[in-house]
Amino acid sequence: MTHHNFIYIGIMILITYAIRVLPLTLIRRQIKNRFLQSFLYYVPYVTLAVMTFPAIMEATQSPIAGAAALIAGVVLAWSGVGLFPVAMSCCGVVFVLELFL
Repeated sequence: MTHHNFIYIGIMILITYAIRVLPLTLIRRQIKNRFLQSFLYYVPYVTLAVMTFPAIMEATQSPIAGAAALIAGVVLAWSGVGLFPVAMSCCGVVFVLELFL
């Protein structure tokens, strides 16, 4: 490893630490702005969706199987089924479709 790599890693550590600490130090009171509250509420869900949806299509051998599992998962989750049965159903859809495609 060169000397520059340690500098880059140090900068990355500082930036990551600053991102986590600055909101705690700068925002001391409760956020009352409804727009900002709703924005901060949905940020984790949007981040998870942005990371998950492309992987759904690329994780299977056939994009059709991935899309079918996504649709099945959304329908089951919308119907109020729990996380584990939804995950198992999506895996089952992919398994069955990849056997026949």
